Amino acid sequence: MSELEAAYVAATGRQLPIHAAGLARWFDQMQTGELLPPRSVQAVQAGLIGHALSDPKADPPHYHYYTWVVEHLRSQGVVIHELSAQLIGMAFVSTGVLATDLPQPLTLNPWQVAAMGAWPLATKRAVIIENNGVFIWLHQLHPDWPLIAQGGNDFQPAYLNLLTALVTRGLSVTYLGDLDATGIRMADTLRQALPTSREFLALQSPTRVMGWLSAYGKDDPRRTRRQAVQDPELRMEMNSIAFQGQFVEQEQLLDDYERLIRAWLGEN
Repeated sequence: MSELEAAYVAATGRQLPIHAAGLARWFDQMQTGELLPPRSVQAVQAGLIGHALSDPKADPPHYHYYTWVVEHLRSQGVVIHELSAQLIGMAFVSTGVLATDLPQPLTLNPWQVAAMGAWPLATKRAVIIENNGVFIWLHQLHPDWPLIAQGGNDFQPAYLNLLTALVTRGLSVTYLGDLDATGIRMADTLRQALPTSREFLALQSPTRVMGWLSAYGKDDPRRTRRQAVQDPELRMEMNSIAFQGQFVEQEQLLDDYERLIRAWLGEN
C-alpha cells in the first residue's frame, strides 16, 4: 500500500476502491508537476467509465478517493496541472483548420461565424471529435493536426452554419464519437446536416465499430438502447451496439485514433 493509499484509509476509514492502483500513475504525475490529460481520459485509462472522476453519482467510491487525494496533495502545496475539457458551449472550436496566427484552439462565437465562413482554410481535411476531452488531449499531443470539436448535443445553428460553409468550400471532414446509442444518433444528426459527407465515416466505419465493440465493449443497457437514425451506415453501427448491449468510449481508443488520424491526414 502506498503512502497516499494508507493516508486515505487512515483519514477516512474507508477501503480503497477496486481500481485505486490504476489511479496511482496520475497521482505520481501530479506530484512531479507533469501535465495531466482531462479527467475523462484519466478515468478511462485507469479502468473506469469516463465520468467517474468528475460526476460524484457516476462512481462514488472512485470519485471520493480521487477527490480526497487531490485535495490532500493540494494541502501539501502540490500544484496540479490538468488540461480542462470545458469547451462545449461556444459556437465553434477548432485547431489547424482556419488560416490564422491566433493561438490554437480557436474558439469562435456566433457573432464571428458569418465572417469566418469565407476565411482562408489551412487544410483540406479535418477530423470532428465528439468528446471535448479527447479533442483537447489530441491537440496537446499533435498541435498541428486539424481538429474540430463537435459542438455539443444541441447542434447550435452557428456551429452548423460555419461547418456547412467550410464543407461547401471543399473541406473534407471525418467523424469520431462515442460508440453508444446517443453518440451514433449525434453522428447521424450531423451527417444529415452536411451538404456532402463522403469521408464522414472513413475512420469510424461499421466494420471498425464492430471490431472496437468486440475488443473494448462495456455492458450497459441504458447506453445501448436503440435510437432512430436515418443514415444506413450509422443504422448498422446502432444495430451492432444495441445487439451486443455494449458501448465504447472515445478515451479507450486514443492509441487507435492517433494511428488512424495520422494515416487519414496523409502523414508518414
